[in-house]
Amino acid sequence: MLKVLGIPGSNSEDSINALLVRYTLNLLKTKLKVDAQYSILDLNDYEMPIYKSEREVTGGIPDSAKAFVRTIGFSDALIMSFAEHNGNYSAAFKTIFDWASRVEQKVYHAKPILMMATSPGARRGASVLEIASTAAPYFGGRVVGTFSLPRFGETFDRTRNVCLDAEKSNKLSSLLRQFARTLTGEKIEEV
Repeated sequence: MLKVLGIPGSNSEDSINALLVRYTLNLLKTKLKVDAQYSILDLNDYEMPIYKSEREVTGGIPDSAKAFVRTIGFSDALIMSFAEHNGNYSAAFKTIFDWASRVEQKVYHAKPILMMATSPGARRGASVLEIASTAAPYFGGRVVGTFSLPRFGETFDRTRNVCLDAEKSNKLSSLLRQFARTLTGEKIEEV
């Protein structure tokens, strides 16, 4: 059975990127009927000190960095949504990723990835999404598509768990059909 791993690039307890990942995984499962095992990685389970070469020499690589890389390795595909902090990755994701790249430079293990970002503002996490999608191939990632959702509070209904922006919703559905074809090799339509 396929294993699809969702990774919100935030350690916030109320992460809008985690909501977007859950929503996207649910669409893949219920609307496109992709038969897979779905799970979500919580960055809080992989906390570690900020990377420093001297720290690696004296203490080695943290076990949680090795576990992070293993978890990605056991999956067949990734759906990631990045929080943008000052135009870049969140400190939580960056720290984990820095350590993980010391375990295995090809952190993403050649997995197909749908990369996303959302934010409360109009720029929709565009800077971090560009950074992540541009860097992914250097770390063994195969970016199948990118998606960003602006003004999360206005365009996503948390109560009903639904995207309110029809244009963005259609774009995400189209990307997910492409992503599903990558996983299954079959043409997938919404039900």
